[in-house]
Amino acid sequence: MDDSDLSQIYKTERFAVIIPAYNHDRKVADVVRDTLKLDIPVFVVDDGSTDSTFDRIKGLNNIQILRHPFNRGKGAAIMTGFAEAVTVADWAITLDADGQHHPEDAKELIRAIPKHQRPIVVGTRKGMMKANAPWTSRFGRKFSNFWVWVSGGPHITDSQSGFRLYPLPESMDLNVKARRFQFEVEVLVKAKRKRIPVIETPVRVTYQQGPQKISHFRPFVDFFRNFGTFSRLITQRVFGLGKRN
Repeated sequence: MDDSDLSQIYKTERFAVIIPAYNHDRKVADVVRDTLKLDIPVFVVDDGSTDSTFDRIKGLNNIQILRHPFNRGKGAAIMTGFAEAVTVADWAITLDADGQHHPEDAKELIRAIPKHQRPIVVGTRKGMMKANAPWTSRFGRKFSNFWVWVSGGPHITDSQSGFRLYPLPESMDLNVKARRFQFEVEVLVKAKRKRIPVIETPVRVTYQQGPQKISHFRPFVDFFRNFGTFSRLITQRVFGLGKRN
């Protein structure tokens, strides 16, 4: 499928991009400019940044900036984006503001949609070793994949990828509790419980090195947040609470 075929999809389906950003002033403007080349609505959610993230993007045309007064978490930023995007789109594409994703690969997510289905499409990051992915990302992906499956979610290979395509408004109605990074794993489990298909398609990834590297991963805090989320989901599964939660 080439871009001319995508133009036909755009005539029947509406898409928007959501970029959650928290202290990404070094890369966010470049990411937004590349995303605008997709020629679909772009929403940037500034999740309480304390650096110059807002200043870097406030002068860019053809984007809508949504701002949290304080940091509420990536999941909360995505949900804020969903609430705005659903007014103009049937699908929301999420991608990170740190420059690791190639916005043009959003076309691959769209191409992966099966006919007459409305799945969540996860962009599986390929070549993470060659892309110099930190060991925490490689280990975290395998750890997360296993526990998503144990929690009753889909068996996928990159449950931590932030480059995704979500059907709206279905994804807003999954009653996901997590509001930080754990949102992205919980939403997969809740989707499986609601019989929303979850599929994967490969995307490129580039990890920044040196002073350009941006990471908000906190091993101790995030481990316990992950533990809490997976414990809750597994408990729901064991006691048959999944359909109500």
